Amino acid sequence: MTSPERQTGGEAPIVSFRSVTKQYDGKTIVVDGLDLDIARGEFLTLLGPSGSGKTTTLMMLAGFEWPDAGTITFEGQDITGLPPYRRDMGVVFQSYALFPHMTVAENIAFPLGVRKVEAGERRRRVADALALVHLSNFADRYPAQLSGGQQQRVALARALVYRPRMVLMDEPLGALDKALREQMQMEIKNIHRQLGLTFVYVTHDQDEALTMSDRVAVFHHGKIQQITSPTEIYTRPSNRFVAGFLGETNMLEGTVVALKDGMAEFRLAGGQMLLARAGTGLAVGGPGVFVTRPESVSPVADGHNRLNGTVSESAFHGDHMRVRVALPGGQSMQLKLNPQSGAAMPAPGSPVSLSVPAADALVLS
Repeated sequence: MTSPERQTGGEAPIVSFRSVTKQYDGKTIVVDGLDLDIARGEFLTLLGPSGSGKTTTLMMLAGFEWPDAGTITFEGQDITGLPPYRRDMGVVFQSYALFPHMTVAENIAFPLGVRKVEAGERRRRVADALALVHLSNFADRYPAQLSGGQQQRVALARALVYRPRMVLMDEPLGALDKALREQMQMEIKNIHRQLGLTFVYVTHDQDEALTMSDRVAVFHHGKIQQITSPTEIYTRPSNRFVAGFLGETNMLEGTVVALKDGMAEFRLAGGQMLLARAGTGLAVGGPGVFVTRPESVSPVADGHNRLNGTVSESAFHGDHMRVRVALPGGQSMQLKLNPQSGAAMPAPGSPVSLSVPAADALVLS
């Protein structure tokens, strides 16, 4: 796999962080020696729990925070000490930050007025921005007359209207309900494709990151744990933190028995033998964790990775049935079943045999 911080293809990156460190109160390191390249035109999501450093990284890129060490370059220019208004980046916040006394059109036009754009050109750009976010009929309304989703569209239009070279978004959909979030995710991604601008997006929502991004950077304790495509980060997490943070994950402790041809033989505490793809840093006889997603587990004992256990609980979730199986040795495994398949749903207390394809599992150190 390509180096996680430098995976930007052949073209020079539009943004580079080099050894960037940020501390608060002189003791707490929030961003720790960050090296990161951002490719021109990509949709990069910074993902992680609260306090992981993702928002501070975005704020340093925007110019609202200053690094204590290191440099940030934008299109080859050192911008580490530049104020926000000289960085030519559009910023969208969760709070919308709209002016309540201004109409939608006036809110969107505000950055153009600050930049002394001529009145006729200003009207044209506002009309284009309104059309882009599907709000052409709302120009004369005030923010209080709009829904949360409409207000977020206005905030996005205002960030795009002056044609910035990059768009930064900090938890922009956090205040919306689930249905609106999903709708806005698709709209933002479509706008990204249409404009071809570089988007850097901060969220703690794993589904949002996987849905929208070209690449996802997972932050923890001020460092990037892994940065790659959504598919790669979901199917091949680089360490336990990424595996546990991103989506639902089965993680079974045990011992590495053998390593060969990129595969690991693995023994669980209960004695069951499993086969999976081998992660890095494993040693024969050393500890490890067997990682697989619930959707990869099947209630059919077939070939490698047969596990016998007892159903401990099951719950109906509409489009799937979630079942937890207690295994010998005190660990458990979760699987998802299709309730429309016609198969009998296992009842708590009943024995069950499980199987996991070796290609859908990973052993990590």
